[in-house]
Amino acid sequence: MSGFIFDLDGVLVDTAKFHFEAWRELARDLGFDMDETFNETLKGVSRMESLEKILQKGNIDASSDQKLSWAEQKNQNYLARVQKMTKADVLPGVLAFLEKSKQLKIPMAVGSASKNAVAILTLTEIKDYFQVIIDGNQISKGKPDPEVFLLAAKTLQLSPALCVVFEDAEAGIEAALAAGMYAVGVGDLEKADEMISGFEGQDPEQFILDPL
Repeated sequence: MSGFIFDLDGVLVDTAKFHFEAWRELARDLGFDMDETFNETLKGVSRMESLEKILQKGNIDASSDQKLSWAEQKNQNYLARVQKMTKADVLPGVLAFLEKSKQLKIPMAVGSASKNAVAILTLTEIKDYFQVIIDGNQISKGKPDPEVFLLAAKTLQLSPALCVVFEDAEAGIEAALAAGMYAVGVGDLEKADEMISGFEGQDPEQFILDPL
């Protein structure tokens, strides 16, 4: 049986805007601005790697302790916004797709760089659809390293070749392909094996892989 592994931000729920707002708030505190085009380069990337990119953009050098402090500041900015999330923040078509997948008994996991994945899944009331949640608290390498997806497959007790990954970021697509999985890009991601614009009207059965 195939298994489905979902990225969280921008795939299941609309948290991408909160990340952008939180990073921009930090950048402005540091004396410069960032736009949504630059924010695209942060998608799917870990918090510390994102901070490094932002500091590089602002031409700012800092100690490790200072960087950790800024990363925590960003996270607090983000969490303040996330705490207000509800089921309404689940992206269109996702609930129906998860419900049908559950009926088909497809094993499902979340594979996310976010350290707040469990809180977000709980607030939006979709946590119980997933047998496995692998997030930034359990991995040492961020995407495009395949660690998060390989650990999800291992925990689901599935071969990577039988796993379908749904991702909205280039780094995530690269991670899925590096893991030997079938990569479905949510959005315009040319490296993906297949692209969809979103989950509305999508049938989980069309993504079930036949064992080789």
